[in-house]
Amino acid sequence: MRDAGNFGPPYDMEAMLKALEAEGGPFSVFGGEPLLVPKEDLERLWAFGLERYGQNGVQTNGALIDDDHIALFKKYRVHVGFSIDGPGELNRLRWAGSVEATDEATERSIRNLRRLLREGVPASLIVTIHQVNAGDETKRARLADWLVELHREGLRSIRLHALEVDNPLARRYALPPEEAAEAFIYLWKRIRLEAPGLQVDVFHDIAAGLRGDDGRITCIWHACDPWTTRAVRGVDGDGRRSNCGRTNKEGIDWVKANQAGYERYIALYQTPKEYGGCQGCRFFALCKGNCPGTSLDGDFRNRSEQCGFWYALMEYVEGRLEEVGITPISRHPKREAIEAYLLRGWMEGRNPSLAEALRAVEGPTWTLPVGSPEHGDYTDHGDAPHGDHWDG
Repeated sequence: MRDAGNFGPPYDMEAMLKALEAEGGPFSVFGGEPLLVPKEDLERLWAFGLERYGQNGVQTNGALIDDDHIALFKKYRVHVGFSIDGPGELNRLRWAGSVEATDEATERSIRNLRRLLREGVPASLIVTIHQVNAGDETKRARLADWLVELHREGLRSIRLHALEVDNPLARRYALPPEEAAEAFIYLWKRIRLEAPGLQVDVFHDIAAGLRGDDGRITCIWHACDPWTTRAVRGVDGDGRRSNCGRTNKEGIDWVKANQAGYERYIALYQTPKEYGGCQGCRFFALCKGNCPGTSLDGDFRNRSEQCGFWYALMEYVEGRLEEVGITPISRHPKREAIEAYLLRGWMEGRNPSLAEALRAVEGPTWTLPVGSPEHGDYTDHGDAPHGDHWDG
């Protein structure tokens, strides 16, 4: 969007509020860096959110948070999602113009996160994994130490992202699929051992999805249509409805379509891997080619370029489930029938869940396997559910 010069007009508060009212649900403020917005405008948005929906959210790097912001967070029940990739030099990919300025901003961000945790303001954390913070064993160990320490200070949930690659400059910092999977699994093992109460979204999602309990897992597992991006109902500064920014690979902010289509998933199921598809993959029912915003060559008709990474994580979780006697859908004796049910739904213009497909192929007596989570909501800004007992 920036490279293409597609900057929107100055925001229109009345148009945004009107659009938010039409959407009719809780919302989060994000950017760019949303705390660059004047505080009086943030307060107006959050006053509206509290009055209508009883809650608010914001996603920020946290460096600009001051006493006034914290007072607003408390007054208007704002859940604060922090985007920080680690302490010190581990966060230098979030560049602020120089090493000194970047490290100073990182220190402010972490200090503010710790303050919110101390003062009881609900906060969560997004960490993007890349060469700078997980490129070797020393970096991974330091990142894990930091996450464990934050949990002891009150952090309850984190979201781990593999670096999304939009251009050659970003690609130089992405870990190869095998190394990315190793980094994620290393962090998961450390957290399970030293901070078992800290929820890690990606492993919860895969475990729940492989059990067929996909009601509360994140958007990348739900056959996202890039023209409607059901999980992201964005409102732009001029009040227009917008899609997830991951789909803007050519710098064009496409208008949100009125009806979802699932052609991508019908095609991926039948297209051989060498041509960008997913034919024959036992994880297709869960993965579905993953996020269209990470597709090979920036073409959403292809499967994700992170396929090798996701396959390794799913294979790891699959093994852990089998160790405790749970049959994952990837090994289900009726896997092909499950896939056929999903395909039929997509061809009918529906997006059936895995739970629905399992009920259909196993009959009315089917129930969720023991150990599935009972509660929780998954957003970038919400507390994640606890209770993923798949590895004991």
